[in-house]
Amino acid sequence: MQKRTIHHLSHVDLDGYSCQLVMKYTPYEKLNYNANYGAEVKAKLEEILENIQKADKSAYILISDLNLTADESKWLNHEVNKLNENKKDVKLQLLDHHGSGEESAKKYEWYYLDTSRCATKIVYDFTKENFTFNEPSWMEHYVNIVNAVDLWKQEEQENFEFGKVFMRLVTETRELNRVMFAKKDTEYKLALLHEAVNYIDQANGHIVLDEKIHTLKKDFFRRDEDNTLDNLATEYIVELLGESKAEKTIYYKGYKGYLSYGVGNTSIIGNGFLTKFPEYDFIVDVSYRGTMSLRANNNVSVAQIAKEWVDGGGHPNAAGGRVQGFKEQFRYSKVKEQIESIIHKKESVAGKLEYKQE
Repeated sequence: MQKRTIHHLSHVDLDGYSCQLVMKYTPYEKLNYNANYGAEVKAKLEEILENIQKADKSAYILISDLNLTADESKWLNHEVNKLNENKKDVKLQLLDHHGSGEESAKKYEWYYLDTSRCATKIVYDFTKENFTFNEPSWMEHYVNIVNAVDLWKQEEQENFEFGKVFMRLVTETRELNRVMFAKKDTEYKLALLHEAVNYIDQANGHIVLDEKIHTLKKDFFRRDEDNTLDNLATEYIVELLGESKAEKTIYYKGYKGYLSYGVGNTSIIGNGFLTKFPEYDFIVDVSYRGTMSLRANNNVSVAQIAKEWVDGGGHPNAAGGRVQGFKEQFRYSKVKEQIESIIHKKESVAGKLEYKQE
């Protein structure tokens, strides 16, 4: 098992991330992925399969707290068999508790279904039986807390009340974008949960934790001096944007731009990025619905860019518009393909982009 890389796909709620928190205490190489239901599940599975294909290692695909449709199960089973036929040595295991997966569970040995336990408890029990597990002293209590709130066992009052706070900790942790910063976003949520378990044995710990959430979030983003959560998160995000400049740089009519996806708060983050990286003329953030927000810092008129790209408009340093027919994507590369397609079509438009007039 030690030579296998575990590719762990889980849901985007407390139960889903808690499955990954359990697996954190196994000594294997792990790559975490997270998806909500719908098209994102298959998109993440495709990403996992691509990563396995590229790597020269045996792999273990672990799926937790996500049920697959009959078609998805059939497709995944076929793809894994294909990899194994090509001597990739891939094992597949799904651990879930949603009854809607019953059809697949009856058909495939790798599809384990138990509706009596939350996915975290299933993964916890499975890990103890099948993996080397360096279990911390608080783990069993934590698993029971997640089980109580995920199955809505209000009769387990203490665990249930704690579970509600843990649930809010996850649902309100939105500072990082799951597509642009998938790895960091998962690290963020797991780090907060890991810190939060310190309160589960305290008297009225759920109340204390409820009051500490803001501080725990600031502690994750803080580097040197203290500041507001917004400012700390903005500085952190600007650093992340800078780390991936090579992948996310775009060009239009000789001007250098940065393309982000779903980051939001463009006035603050966009201007923060342009201040830190003055070699960029503009930054454009595209929302999940295709709304485009552009910012510049006196080097070029983004109002003109917005007009040429999507018939949008605005001010020379702040403009926007909407990409008609935009489809929500779960991988950044797909977003960049759509935007670069627009750029290539518009590059030939006559006229030079204007500088902002002072």
